[in-house]
Amino acid sequence: MSKIQFPKPGNFIYPVPAVMVSCQGTDGKPNIITIAWTGTICSDPPMAYISVRKERHSYEMIKESGCFVINLPDKALAHACDYCGCTSGRKVDKFKECHLTPAKSSVISAPMIEEAPVSIECKVTQVLPLGTHDMFLAEVVAVHVDDRYMDDKNAFHMDDIGMIAYEHGTYRELGDKLGTFGFAVRKKTAKDKNPSSKDKKSKPLQTAKNAKQKKDPSFAKANSEKSKKDKASKKALSGKNAIKEKPKKGNRTSNNKKH
Repeated sequence: MSKIQFPKPGNFIYPVPAVMVSCQGTDGKPNIITIAWTGTICSDPPMAYISVRKERHSYEMIKESGCFVINLPDKALAHACDYCGCTSGRKVDKFKECHLTPAKSSVISAPMIEEAPVSIECKVTQVLPLGTHDMFLAEVVAVHVDDRYMDDKNAFHMDDIGMIAYEHGTYRELGDKLGTFGFAVRKKTAKDKNPSSKDKKSKPLQTAKNAKQKKDPSFAKANSEKSKKDKASKKALSGKNAIKEKPKKGNRTSNNKKH
Protein backbone atom coordinates (compact mmCIF):
# COMPACT_ATOMS: atom_id res chain seq x y z
CA MET A 1 0.00 0.00 0.00
CA SER A 2 1.26 3.48 -0.86
CA LYS A 3 -0.13 6.79 0.38
CA ILE A 4 -0.13 10.28 -1.04
CA GLN A 5 -0.28 13.54 0.89
CA PHE A 6 -2.96 16.13 0.20
CA PRO A 7 -1.53 19.56 -0.73
CA LYS A 8 -3.55 21.17 2.07
CA PRO A 9 -4.46 19.61 5.44
CA GLY A 10 -8.13 19.52 6.41
CA ASN A 11 -10.78 17.70 8.39
CA PHE A 12 -10.84 14.13 7.17
CA ILE A 13 -12.22 12.30 10.19
CA TYR A 14 -15.19 10.37 8.81
CA PRO A 15 -17.78 9.08 9.36
CA VAL A 16 -19.19 11.42 11.98
CA PRO A 17 -22.62 11.70 13.60
CA ALA A 18 -25.24 13.77 11.79
CA VAL A 19 -27.39 15.17 14.60
CA MET A 20 -30.35 17.52 14.71
CA VAL A 21 -29.79 20.11 17.43
CA SER A 22 -32.92 21.79 18.71
CA CYS A 23 -32.75 25.12 20.52
CA GLN A 24 -34.96 28.05 21.49
CA GLY A 25 -34.38 31.79 21.61
CA THR A 26 -35.51 34.27 24.22
CA ASP A 27 -38.56 34.99 22.03
CA GLY A 28 -39.76 31.42 22.59
CA LYS A 29 -39.43 30.35 18.96
CA PRO A 30 -37.75 26.95 18.51
CA ASN A 31 -35.29 26.07 15.76
CA ILE A 32 -33.32 23.08 14.47
CA ILE A 33 -29.77 23.10 13.14
CA THR A 34 -28.02 20.04 11.72
CA ILE A 35 -24.55 19.53 13.18
CA ALA A 36 -21.78 17.13 12.17
CA TRP A 37 -19.05 18.52 14.44
CA THR A 38 -20.28 16.92 17.66
CA GLY A 39 -19.36 14.16 20.08
CA THR A 40 -18.59 12.99 23.60
CA ILE A 41 -15.85 14.74 25.56
CA CYS A 42 -16.21 13.29 29.06
CA SER A 43 -17.82 10.25 30.71
CA ASP A 44 -18.14 11.48 34.29
CA PRO A 45 -19.68 13.98 34.44
CA PRO A 46 -21.28 13.14 31.09
CA MET A 47 -20.39 15.90 28.66
CA ALA A 48 -20.80 16.56 24.94
CA TYR A 49 -19.99 19.34 22.50
CA ILE A 50 -21.24 20.95 19.31
CA SER A 51 -19.29 23.37 17.11
CA VAL A 52 -21.32 26.13 15.44
CA ARG A 53 -20.42 28.96 13.07
CA LYS A 54 -21.06 32.41 14.53
CA GLU A 55 -23.18 33.48 11.56
CA ARG A 56 -25.73 30.68 12.06
CA HIS A 57 -29.18 31.65 13.29
CA SER A 58 -28.97 29.07 16.09
CA TYR A 59 -25.64 30.40 17.39
CA GLU A 60 -27.09 33.35 19.33
CA MET A 61 -30.09 31.28 20.46
CA ILE A 62 -27.81 28.69 22.07
CA LYS A 63 -25.48 31.31 23.53
CA GLU A 64 -28.34 33.30 25.07
CA SER A 65 -30.31 30.34 26.44
CA GLY A 66 -27.24 28.33 27.49
CA CYS A 67 -28.75 25.04 26.42
CA PHE A 68 -29.62 22.77 23.49
CA VAL A 69 -30.83 19.24 22.72
CA ILE A 70 -28.85 16.76 20.59
CA ASN A 71 -31.41 14.63 18.73
CA LEU A 72 -30.10 11.49 17.03
CA PRO A 73 -31.98 10.88 13.76
CA ASP A 74 -32.83 7.54 12.19
CA LYS A 75 -33.06 6.91 8.45
CA ALA A 76 -36.69 8.07 8.46
CA LEU A 77 -35.44 11.52 9.49
CA ALA A 78 -32.61 11.68 6.92
CA HIS A 79 -34.50 14.10 4.64
CA ALA A 80 -35.40 16.39 7.54
CA CYS A 81 -31.83 16.19 8.83
CA ASP A 82 -30.44 17.43 5.52
CA TYR A 83 -33.16 20.09 5.14
CA CYS A 84 -32.39 21.56 8.57
CA GLY A 85 -28.73 21.86 7.58
CA CYS A 86 -29.44 23.62 4.27
CA THR A 87 -32.03 26.20 5.36
CA SER A 88 -32.06 29.06 7.86
CA GLY A 89 -34.44 29.46 10.76
CA ARG A 90 -34.48 33.18 9.96
CA LYS A 91 -36.60 32.42 6.90
CA VAL A 92 -38.53 29.22 7.66
CA ASP A 93 -40.08 27.37 10.58
CA LYS A 94 -38.15 24.10 10.33
CA PHE A 95 -40.41 22.22 12.72
CA LYS A 96 -43.43 23.11 10.57
CA GLU A 97 -41.73 22.48 7.21
CA CYS A 98 -40.44 19.07 8.29
CA HIS A 99 -43.67 18.09 10.09
CA LEU A 100 -41.81 17.66 13.35
CA THR A 101 -43.07 18.18 16.90
CA PRO A 102 -41.27 20.30 19.52
CA ALA A 103 -41.60 18.39 22.81
CA LYS A 104 -41.02 19.85 26.26
CA SER A 105 -37.69 18.90 27.81
CA SER A 106 -37.50 17.80 31.44
CA VAL A 107 -34.61 20.03 32.61
CA ILE A 108 -33.81 22.76 30.07
CA SER A 109 -35.88 25.30 28.12
CA ALA A 110 -34.89 24.08 24.62
CA PRO A 111 -37.39 21.58 23.17
CA MET A 112 -36.71 18.04 22.05
CA ILE A 113 -37.75 16.64 18.66
CA GLU A 114 -40.56 14.23 19.47
CA GLU A 115 -39.93 12.06 16.40
CA ALA A 116 -36.21 11.49 17.13
CA PRO A 117 -35.46 8.09 18.72
CA VAL A 118 -32.89 9.64 21.08
CA SER A 119 -32.85 13.15 22.59
CA ILE A 120 -30.03 14.39 24.83
CA GLU A 121 -30.59 17.51 26.93
CA CYS A 122 -27.42 19.61 27.29
CA LYS A 123 -26.57 22.61 29.45
CA VAL A 124 -23.72 24.82 28.18
CA THR A 125 -20.76 25.13 30.55
CA GLN A 126 -18.23 26.90 28.32
CA VAL A 127 -17.88 28.44 24.87
CA LEU A 128 -14.49 28.13 23.14
CA PRO A 129 -13.77 30.41 20.14
CA LEU A 130 -11.71 28.32 17.71
CA GLY A 131 -11.83 29.95 14.27
CA THR A 132 -14.61 29.29 11.80
CA HIS A 133 -16.55 27.63 14.62
CA ASP A 134 -17.12 28.15 18.34
CA MET A 135 -17.27 25.01 20.44
CA PHE A 136 -20.08 24.76 22.99
CA LEU A 137 -19.03 22.45 25.81
CA ALA A 138 -22.05 21.14 27.67
CA GLU A 139 -23.08 18.83 30.49
CA VAL A 140 -25.62 16.14 29.65
CA VAL A 141 -28.50 16.65 32.10
CA ALA A 142 -31.10 14.22 30.71
CA VAL A 143 -31.48 11.51 28.05
CA HIS A 144 -34.77 10.42 26.46
CA VAL A 145 -35.24 7.33 24.24
CA ASP A 146 -38.09 5.85 22.22
CA ASP A 147 -39.63 3.09 24.34
CA ARG A 148 -40.23 0.98 21.22
CA TYR A 149 -36.55 0.00 21.38
CA MET A 150 -36.59 -1.07 25.03
CA ASP A 151 -36.85 -4.77 25.82
CA ASP A 152 -38.46 -6.51 28.81
CA LYS A 153 -35.15 -6.27 30.71
CA ASN A 154 -35.15 -2.48 30.33
CA ALA A 155 -32.21 -2.55 27.90
CA PHE A 156 -32.12 -0.12 24.98
CA HIS A 157 -31.33 -1.58 21.53
CA MET A 158 -29.82 1.23 19.48
CA ASP A 159 -28.87 -1.20 16.70
CA ASP A 160 -32.57 -1.60 15.85
CA ILE A 161 -33.08 2.10 15.14
CA GLY A 162 -31.41 2.46 11.74
CA MET A 163 -28.99 5.21 12.75
CA ILE A 164 -27.37 7.43 10.13
CA ALA A 165 -23.93 8.99 9.84
CA TYR A 166 -22.30 11.66 7.67
CA GLU A 167 -19.30 10.87 5.50
CA HIS A 168 -17.62 13.48 3.30
CA GLY A 169 -20.86 15.02 2.02
CA THR A 170 -22.90 11.80 2.07
CA TYR A 171 -25.45 10.45 4.55
CA ARG A 172 -25.20 6.73 5.22
CA GLU A 173 -27.12 4.22 7.28
CA LEU A 174 -24.96 2.29 9.74
CA GLY A 175 -24.41 -1.29 8.57
CA ASP A 176 -23.38 -4.71 9.84
CA LYS A 177 -21.98 -5.35 13.30
CA LEU A 178 -18.30 -6.34 13.25
CA GLY A 179 -17.91 -7.09 16.94
CA THR A 180 -18.55 -5.83 20.44
CA PHE A 181 -16.20 -3.95 22.76
CA GLY A 182 -13.31 -6.21 23.79
CA PHE A 183 -13.92 -8.89 21.15
CA ALA A 184 -10.28 -8.66 19.99
CA VAL A 185 -8.94 -9.79 23.38
CA ARG A 186 -11.84 -11.93 24.57
CA LYS A 187 -11.14 -15.64 24.94
CA LYS A 188 -12.76 -17.72 22.23
CA THR A 189 -15.28 -20.34 23.26
CA ALA A 190 -15.37 -23.90 21.90
CA LYS A 191 -18.20 -22.85 19.62
CA ASP A 192 -16.08 -20.01 18.18
CA LYS A 193 -13.16 -22.35 17.53
CA ASN A 194 -15.28 -25.13 16.00
CA PRO A 195 -18.32 -23.57 14.38
CA SER A 196 -20.89 -26.19 13.35
CA SER A 197 -23.05 -25.98 10.27
CA LYS A 198 -25.84 -27.53 12.33
CA ASP A 199 -25.96 -24.56 14.68
CA LYS A 200 -29.32 -22.88 14.60
CA LYS A 201 -29.51 -19.32 13.39
CA SER A 202 -29.77 -16.80 16.18
CA LYS A 203 -33.29 -15.58 16.80
CA PRO A 204 -34.04 -11.91 16.15
CA LEU A 205 -33.92 -9.61 19.15
CA GLN A 206 -37.26 -9.58 20.98
CA THR A 207 -37.65 -5.85 21.49
CA ALA A 208 -40.86 -4.12 22.47
CA LYS A 209 -41.19 -2.97 18.86
CA ASN A 210 -40.97 -6.55 17.54
CA ALA A 211 -43.49 -7.77 20.09
CA LYS A 212 -46.00 -5.09 19.08
CA GLN A 213 -45.56 -5.94 15.42
CA LYS A 214 -46.19 -9.64 16.02
CA LYS A 215 -49.48 -8.88 17.80
CA ASP A 216 -50.61 -6.50 15.04
CA PRO A 217 -52.88 -8.40 12.54
CA SER A 218 -52.07 -5.94 9.74
CA PHE A 219 -48.35 -6.56 10.23
CA ALA A 220 -48.86 -10.36 10.10
CA LYS A 221 -50.95 -10.03 6.93
CA ALA A 222 -48.39 -7.76 5.24
CA ASN A 223 -45.58 -10.11 6.25
CA SER A 224 -47.48 -13.10 4.79
CA GLU A 225 -48.10 -11.30 1.50
CA LYS A 226 -44.42 -10.30 1.31
CA SER A 227 -43.41 -13.94 1.86
CA LYS A 228 -45.68 -15.09 -1.00
CA LYS A 229 -44.23 -12.44 -3.34
CA ASP A 230 -40.68 -13.45 -2.40
CA LYS A 231 -41.43 -17.11 -3.19
CA ALA A 232 -43.03 -16.19 -6.53
CA SER A 233 -40.06 -14.00 -7.39
CA LYS A 234 -37.58 -16.77 -6.57
CA LYS A 235 -39.58 -19.25 -8.66
CA ALA A 236 -39.61 -16.89 -11.65
CA LEU A 237 -35.90 -16.19 -11.26
CA SER A 238 -35.16 -19.91 -11.06
CA GLY A 239 -36.99 -20.44 -14.34
CA LYS A 240 -35.02 -17.68 -16.05
CA ASN A 241 -31.72 -19.10 -14.81
CA ALA A 242 -32.68 -22.56 -16.08
CA ILE A 243 -33.25 -21.11 -19.54
CA LYS A 244 -29.98 -19.22 -19.48
CA GLU A 245 -28.02 -22.28 -18.35
CA LYS A 246 -29.47 -24.60 -21.02
CA PRO A 247 -26.48 -26.07 -22.94
CA LYS A 248 -26.03 -25.08 -26.54
CA LYS A 249 -26.89 -27.53 -29.30
CA GLY A 250 -24.16 -30.07 -29.88
CA ASN A 251 -22.62 -29.46 -26.47
CA ARG A 252 -23.16 -32.76 -24.61
CA THR A 253 -21.13 -32.07 -21.48
CA SER A 254 -22.56 -30.23 -18.49
CA ASN A 255 -19.31 -29.04 -16.96
CA ASN A 256 -17.97 -26.80 -19.74
CA LYS A 257 -16.60 -23.51 -18.36
CA LYS A 258 -15.97 -20.19 -20.01
CA HIS A 259 -12.55 -18.67 -19.41
